[in-house]
Amino acid sequence: MLDMGFEPQIRRIVQGEDMPGVMDRQTLMFSATFPRDIQLLAKDFLKEYIFLSVGRVGSTSENITQKIEYVEDQDKRSVLLDILHSEPQGGLTLVFVETKRMADMLSEYLMTNRFPATSIHGDRTQRERELALNTFRSGRTPIMVATAVAARGLDIPNVTHVVNYDLPSDIDDYVHRIGRTGRAGNVGTSTAFFNRGNKNIVRELIGLLREANQEVPGWLDSVAAESAFGGGGRGGRGGGRGGRGGGNRDYRASGGGGGFGGGMRSGGGRGGYSNGPSYSGGGGGHGGGGWSNGNSGGGGGWW
Repeated sequence: MLDMGFEPQIRRIVQGEDMPGVMDRQTLMFSATFPRDIQLLAKDFLKEYIFLSVGRVGSTSENITQKIEYVEDQDKRSVLLDILHSEPQGGLTLVFVETKRMADMLSEYLMTNRFPATSIHGDRTQRERELALNTFRSGRTPIMVATAVAARGLDIPNVTHVVNYDLPSDIDDYVHRIGRTGRAGNVGTSTAFFNRGNKNIVRELIGLLREANQEVPGWLDSVAAESAFGGGGRGGRGGGRGGRGGGNRDYRASGGGGGFGGGMRSGGGRGGYSNGPSYSGGGGGHGGGGWSNGNSGGGGGWW
């Protein structure tokens, strides 16, 4: 919520007259990713909090089989149809695009090709969003085309496939999107349509894939090498948004960057984690973390 620009609304809630003061309530905050800038914001809402991480914060679950397909923009529709034709019955497919216009256009295109589909984005009214979600959850429209509005905070059982028709420009958004499947111990599949327009996240994407023991296509390594030679990209995971450096770091402990130290090593292996302690480990699967300030009295808080 903070990451998507809802800081003013959250501030209004936690600073409201009916909300206990920060020292008189218990507040817990959860997320799959914790960029440094969001940690700094959270300091206003949490006092003397405990930072707890499970697995690697910002990582992806090994329960999700991640596939990266090289698809030029003009071929995306036909490749998507091929994927949908091969889908087993009974599962739900969530397709992410970058614009509201594309969400509507693609859902209409799918319906003209006899695939029941709906769309959801920021221009929909609350009633329209709820209707789209209800028909999707029930399986009446087993395909939902969505913008980033559906990438976070939605727990929809039986989403078996997430398709990144348009890849996001930020790797954190990719993590949140594919996290709509493979939840609560279930398995799922993620397919991403990649082309050279997505070179800015290629090294971070490769790092995520290797970290989750996923197959990295040889051509993707080639694109990364081209990007590095040409000076493109954001310098591996740890770039972007003021030094993403999610890792398992609590930024109260250090003013430094952190995250993946420069992306991949020359031998093709996973980039090493740079300096910075892990405050708590444990568990495989989907990384995540949370903060809690420990005064148990009072209500409030958010999830």
